[in-house]
Amino acid sequence: MNKPMNIMLTGGNGRLGKSISNYLINKGHRVVIGDLKFKKITKSRKNNLFFFKSDLTKEKNIKDFIKFSIKKLGTLDAFIHCSYPKTNDWGNSLKKLKQTSLNKNLNDHLGSSIIFAKNLISYFLKQKKGNIIFLSSIYGITSPRFEDYSGKIYSTVEYGAIKAGIISITKYLAKYYKKRGLRVNAISPGGIKDSQEKKFIDKYKRHCNSKGLLSPGDINGLVNFLLSEESKYINGQNITIDDGWSL
Repeated sequence: MNKPMNIMLTGGNGRLGKSISNYLINKGHRVVIGDLKFKKITKSRKNNLFFFKSDLTKEKNIKDFIKFSIKKLGTLDAFIHCSYPKTNDWGNSLKKLKQTSLNKNLNDHLGSSIIFAKNLISYFLKQKKGNIIFLSSIYGITSPRFEDYSGKIYSTVEYGAIKAGIISITKYLAKYYKKRGLRVNAISPGGIKDSQEKKFIDKYKRHCNSKGLLSPGDINGLVNFLLSEESKYINGQNITIDDGWSL
């Protein structure tokens, strides 16, 4: 078992963020969760869970979140970025894509990832250690299988661009800050089961080795590994967990 750590996590109300935060809390880690809203998240039993409600696409709020986390935890060991900000018209086809929405989604998702890194790395460098884990996607490493989509379900061009950008940021930061005690890695999950149509679920599963669409909890073990000393020489990597979908 990993020694208890002090962890910041964004997007704690989302599918992956909620699962990861509950998992970490149950493992005995102390976690500060940042999001715009909170629902069905494990209640703290040992004063190991704190909430920061804010729009974390803005740098001022990001700085306040970091200050709040340090105040509550004393120090920070790791940061996990699960936030998934998007506009109300997210999911439109390329033909219907609006430039204003595109600009906002690129800025809020990819841009805020860079701003988070900028501010956190300043703190981590002072204490000479830190661990950053970004969430990317299989669509950050390869193109969608468009034949699996039908009806009103699309895989948007901006989603792939954002997630590929996350991987690029990961590699850049790990190399730029080498020998400074900083680790930066990314996780690229396959599709996560939610409310997709059975037709899509069946088509998707044909490309996988066994399960098909993943459950949110399937990511937790990999997060735990990247937080642990067992992965201390893994840096600047993007690790795919997709049941073989991308093979």
